[in-house]
Amino acid sequence: MENSFAGHGQGDTPGGAPGEMGEAAWADVLRAVDRTYAELVDYQEKLESRNAELRALRGVLASIRESIGDYLVVTDRDGLIVEASASFCAMAGVAEARAVGRPFLDFLEPDARAALGRAIEQALMDRSVAGVEAPLSGRDGPEPVEWRVAPRQEQRRRVGVVLTGRPLGELRRAYSELAEGHERLKQAQTLLVRNEKLASLGRLLAGVAHELNNPISFVYANSHALGKYVDRFEQYFERVQAGASREELVELRAKLRLDRDLKNLRSALNGAQEGAERVRDIVADLRRLSADGTGDMVPFDLGDCARVAASWVERGSRSELRITFEGACDGPALGRPGHIQQVLMNLVQNAADAMAGQSDAEVTLRLHSDAGREMIDICDNGPGVPEELTAAIFDPFFTSKDVGAGTGLGLAISAKIVEEHGGTLELLPHESGACFRVALRRAEAGKDTGRDAGKGTEPE
Repeated sequence: MENSFAGHGQGDTPGGAPGEMGEAAWADVLRAVDRTYAELVDYQEKLESRNAELRALRGVLASIRESIGDYLVVTDRDGLIVEASASFCAMAGVAEARAVGRPFLDFLEPDARAALGRAIEQALMDRSVAGVEAPLSGRDGPEPVEWRVAPRQEQRRRVGVVLTGRPLGELRRAYSELAEGHERLKQAQTLLVRNEKLASLGRLLAGVAHELNNPISFVYANSHALGKYVDRFEQYFERVQAGASREELVELRAKLRLDRDLKNLRSALNGAQEGAERVRDIVADLRRLSADGTGDMVPFDLGDCARVAASWVERGSRSELRITFEGACDGPALGRPGHIQQVLMNLVQNAADAMAGQSDAEVTLRLHSDAGREMIDICDNGPGVPEELTAAIFDPFFTSKDVGAGTGLGLAISAKIVEEHGGTLELLPHESGACFRVALRRAEAGKDTGRDAGKGTEPE
């Protein structure tokens, strides 16, 4: 071969120069072939790599279709299903192989097909994403689904749509269960408030019995005296009716001491009336305290509310407790007096409990106003709240009392009640003892604050 090439070159190009040029051209061809082959090999490797990535991607997409809980459906321009997730097929009750090629709208409830059909047309025409709620016909009946429709494009051509659906049945059931749970929580809170009231009333029963016993005993004693006076006057007037002489009547009047009885009669009547009024006031306070405080918010005097609450604690206190009031509010507060009275009573009672056995126990209730709010500070000269406990005192079931001496619900419920009134309950820094502040919204003059605004502050 080599000789043939050489001979051929010598015959055609004298001196050998043309033969050398032929070998150089052949070498260029070989190098070009090598480069082409190398490029083909490199292209083959890249193609295989891309195919591997494509297979992996298709595997990932298949896994996603199999695992996602939401519904995923891919259709062509005619609305025929190209691919569908396992969740969609399971809900529709068909295998994926049987779902492919069928119109997607056939799987919807008949009255919802038109709306979703319009959303699909809009997505294809405007290349926009549309959303619509359309129930899916499932094996167990219609399932509400929120569909999101997006156009599917290949080389800038719209070839169909991609639909993703979020089942709303479980979500709505969850919302319903949440609403039921919230309602049960509200009922439990109401029950806790009433239980706290009962517990407070239980502690005050001794004081209430004493308070009622005194005026009732006073009324009884005066009514007994009035009965004696009536007997004596009946004897006197019987003799008058019988026509007794003047001398006999004068003697009988002196004997029965009617002149003294006439003077004492007014005093006995005033005493009985005073005792009855005292009983009436105690019963009115008890009614206000035991009222559940429900209904619309009304304007009320925060100072009067605090005085009633403090008087109940003072009645039930077994130790010496001095309660004083300072300041005044600029106007009425807005709220439910029964609930706020329970809050104030709980705060004063907590102060009294903290100072049990303290000879100089004193609670000061300071009324003041600021920036459209009516406020009252309940401060005592007891041991105060340790700094490490200040962050937890409003937590439910937190208590610093001994086991069995407190539920730990008082402050937590009080804070919740004040919060529901649009106010705040906070622990203030204090030099000695503890100081809590209750701040409520001020009632705006001339504004209708509820159906019961004109009925007074005492609930019936």
